[in-house]
Amino acid sequence: MDTVAKRDYYETLGVERNASDDDIKKAFRKLARQYHPDLHATDPQKKHAEEKFKEINEAYEVLSDQEKRRRYDMFGHAGAQQGFGQGFEGFDFGRGGFGDIFNDIFEDFFGGAGRGRQRAERGNDLQYNLELAFEEAVFGKEVKLKIPRWEGCHECRGTGARSAAAVKPCPTCKGTGQLRFQQGFFSVSRPCSQCEGSGQHISDPCGTCRGRKRVYRERTLSVNIPAGIESGMRLRLANEGEHGVNGGPPGDLFVAITVKPHPIFTRKGSDILCDAPINFVTAALGGRVEVPTLKGSSVLKVPAGSQHDRVLRLRGLGVPGLKGEPPGDQVVRLKLQIPTKLSSKQRQLLMEFAKESGMTMDADGEGFFDKVRTLFD
Repeated sequence: MDTVAKRDYYETLGVERNASDDDIKKAFRKLARQYHPDLHATDPQKKHAEEKFKEINEAYEVLSDQEKRRRYDMFGHAGAQQGFGQGFEGFDFGRGGFGDIFNDIFEDFFGGAGRGRQRAERGNDLQYNLELAFEEAVFGKEVKLKIPRWEGCHECRGTGARSAAAVKPCPTCKGTGQLRFQQGFFSVSRPCSQCEGSGQHISDPCGTCRGRKRVYRERTLSVNIPAGIESGMRLRLANEGEHGVNGGPPGDLFVAITVKPHPIFTRKGSDILCDAPINFVTAALGGRVEVPTLKGSSVLKVPAGSQHDRVLRLRGLGVPGLKGEPPGDQVVRLKLQIPTKLSSKQRQLLMEFAKESGMTMDADGEGFFDKVRTLFD
């Protein structure tokens, strides 16, 4: 029987008894950060934090081990393994998961201490905003882009020094890239501020990059714009961004597309839309009209009795599919045009047509054609 009443381990970590291993680990991470003694400066707070820290360590030591957790669930504290240390000497930082957890905690507290020499860093991604004409987006094209970016210095091959002899160990950290110091309970390391963690001192910097290891240059790049691209899309060109630092990989280049509007055509998905004006006779009797397309003029057959705003299609004259899909259509919307000036003979013929069709005239003498014109004005 325990001589000192202990809190339930699940209650200590704030988890349910059926909590998963991942839930238990997350709860421990959160509490370990909250109650780490080095975050509490005053003695009363620090003492309380030390007690809480020991308590959550003990709970996690049991609940993170499947066998210990099984015995604890069956027999309580008496069933769990005995012999927890007073303090942190008995805490196994290398056992399944503890090392990773405390590395994260050190990262939070000490700004990445203990990571060794200056790490390789990936270069920044870049974005180029490209404006295309409507036709260029539909059919695609090859463009030349001038991309300013940071690149590795070719003169010094990224060392930052004029010669190999100019690269010497940092006198502050003795070439280790780290400075060790005591932080509360722990002896930790922090990157050397003199050499920024590189462990090197450059006595004679490269004349081209002045020791920065990279230079800012403008590069001309050929980019194939695929047919069918739309506004809002981005092309990703891997490794065409800025060069990395300390041997790190380059970033990527993204080409963001904006398509300029066209005076005649609009786009809806893979279809191209346009309006085609037709006269009253063609609409009534049917016929053929010439309509513009992006590939030149094309003849469109208009069925007899076509109404205003009727939609017809020219198959395959739309936008090519981006991934090998069939092209869309050109969608033509008919726009009935009413003449604004009529000769006396034209007016007489229309009045005869109206009479023959059984159409009545308004009392004010407004004829059928005038009514049609008024309707579509």
